[in-house]
Order: sequence, then structure tokens, then C-alpha cells
Amino acid sequence: MSRSKRHILIISTCFIDWGGSEELWACSIPYLQAEGFEIIVYKKNINSSFHRFSDMANHGVALKDYRSSLSLPSRVINKLVGMAKKAYAESKDLAAEKTPDLGLEKILEHFRPEMVLISQGINFDGLLYAHQCLIREIPYVIVSQKAVDFYWPDKKDRSFMIEAYQKAKKNFFVSRHNQRLTEEQLGTRLPNSEVIFNPVKTSRRVVPYPSTENGFRLACIARLFLLDKGQDILIRILAKDKWKRRPLHITFVGSGDDREPLLEMAKLLNVTNIDFAGQSNNIESIWHDHHALILSSRSEGLPMAMVEAMSNGRTVIVTNAGGIAELVEDGVTGFLGNIDQDQFESTMERAWNQRHEWENMGHAAAKFIQEKVPAKPEFDFSNQLKTLIND
Repeated sequence: MSRSKRHILIISTCFIDWGGSEELWACSIPYLQAEGFEIIVYKKNINSSFHRFSDMANHGVALKDYRSSLSLPSRVINKLVGMAKKAYAESKDLAAEKTPDLGLEKILEHFRPEMVLISQGINFDGLLYAHQCLIREIPYVIVSQKAVDFYWPDKKDRSFMIEAYQKAKKNFFVSRHNQRLTEEQLGTRLPNSEVIFNPVKTSRRVVPYPSTENGFRLACIARLFLLDKGQDILIRILAKDKWKRRPLHITFVGSGDDREPLLEMAKLLNVTNIDFAGQSNNIESIWHDHHALILSSRSEGLPMAMVEAMSNGRTVIVTNAGGIAELVEDGVTGFLGNIDQDQFESTMERAWNQRHEWENMGHAAAKFIQEKVPAKPEFDFSNQLKTLIND
């Protein structure tokens, strides 16, 4: 290998084929390649047939697959995603959990990247990788796509986690809420941090508002993962007689492990004014026959589906999870409710009573996003990485 080559290593802790947390680094790659950097992506169980990865490979990105789950202690995986399986035994102590990932060690030694970008699904699940970079004196940045208040670092992990954040070249969070919560969980300020936006995948044009002659249709665009997205809250609310009588329909857009439980729950409660549309590769098209977005999330970073809906001229009915309240003005661009079934039903009731104002609120939402969210966050992010490398 020629040492004249300049490498950036991207480590993703996303445990599924593709998630919203992948968009920022993935969309930044072409800009980094244009500056002469060669890109390596390190991720667990890469599905090489998935179009985003096959496209990367065709454009010269080196895909490196890791099979160990060192990115996250098993107690956390059990708690957050139920995906521990055989990766760890519950009894493993911190020393075992901090055993270096030998695959990463080889990559760091061979390529000696100028920068490592660690993309975390939550705010702690990639810090073991950051620590490996730290002890090898390889610069790194940390991107955290979510922080949750029901998982705090184990007391045995705090010291290395704090050090990993403090000694990063930069820490990026997708909302002020996530940065603040992370600082509270670690008991320290992180001045080397800032808030960034994820790419907006829609055209950012207002989609014509559909007719309401046959009622109102809401889209719930989110992974079918109840612990975070809370679709069960909506089904319980819709099971009440007053909601069954109203000309209101909710389409669940997305895939995930909780599809079957939600279908069975809806059947049990005789909720019929919903349907499950599966994954969509054209989110903008959804707004041709849907009037608003609804998200009953229990935890979030800053949902891309919400930003995209607002950019397309749709009001949103949402909980105040994560950084949502940073972009939604209650009663002006959307309807903001607490993360509680009764409270959120009250928010839905307010929205229903103002349903004839949804179109105008959607226009206000689109104007707000146009002014607030950069047109190309991935371009801005790539420029920041280049600046940090050259700093």
C-alpha cells in the first residue's frame, strides 16, 4: 500500500442493513472522495447486495465487515434492541468488553487513516472504537444520532467514555437535547461539540395538499420498533370509540421486527382505520394522499421523517422526544405533545379540532425548514471533516 494515499475510516454501529443514522456519512462520501480521500467503511454484517453498499463498492469505497459486537455491551443491546443473541454473555466484565477489536486493529495499522468517523446509533455504542483510536493516537470524530434517558453508562464504563468524548476532535449531535442529555449522563460539559443536521432526502418543495372529501389521512413514517417509535400508543388511542367514528386513517410506513405484534394488537383491539404500507423508497410520494405526519415516539434524536414532512408542506403531530421541540412550534407548524398516552391523545384531539388549518400550518412548516435546515448538510459536514483533518 502506498503511504501517499489519504484514508478516512468510517465506523458505523447501526445493527440493521440501513438506518437513518447512515445517511449523513454516506452522503458525505462523494465530497470527501472528490478531495482525494480514499474511504473505508467498517460495519457489522454488511449486506453487500443492499443497493447503498453495492453502489459504494462500485464507486471505490472499501467495505470491511466486522462480526463481533464490541461496539456495545450486551446489557445495553438487551435493553435497547433485544438483539444480544449470542454476541455476549451477560456475565462479561468490563475488561472483556474492552478487549480490542482485532479487525479494527488491523485496519488502523494497515491504512493509518487521517481521520476516523464513528457513527453511533445512540450516544455510547461506538465509544469502545473511539477508545481504540485514542490509544493509537489516531484522530477521530464522534457522531451521535440519538440519546435516551432510560439508558445511562454503567459506572465501570464512565471513565473511558468521558475520555473518548473529551479527546475527540469533534463531537456531533443531531439535537441540542441529545448533547445536553449526554453531558448530564457523563457529568461533564463537552465544549468540543456542535449540533448538525442530517440530509433531507426529499425535494424540499411543497406537495399539493390532497382533498379531504373522503376524510383525513395521517402518515406515521418510522421503523416498526416500539421501544423507540411507540406505534402501540397510536393503536391504543385509535381503539377508542370516538376515534373509530371519525373519518381518520393512519398509514404506518416502515419496516421492522415489531410489525407482527402491531398487527396482532390492532386485530385484538379491532382497530381497522389503519394499514401497514411497508418500506417506501419515495417518501415524497406519500404526501400526495396524506395530510399530516404523526409520530408517537418515546425516544428520538431528531427524526428525519419529521423534517422531510415539514419540508414538503405537511404539519406534524408529534411527541416532544429528543430534539423534536427544537424544530416544531406548537400550534404554528405542528402539534407538540408529551410522551404519555393520555397527553398525546389530548394533542391529537387539539390537532383534530384544528384539522382545517393543517394546510396553512404545513406551509408555515415548509418555510421554517427552508430557513433553518441547510440545503446540503452532508456538504457542510464533509467540509468540517476536511478542516479538522488539516487542523
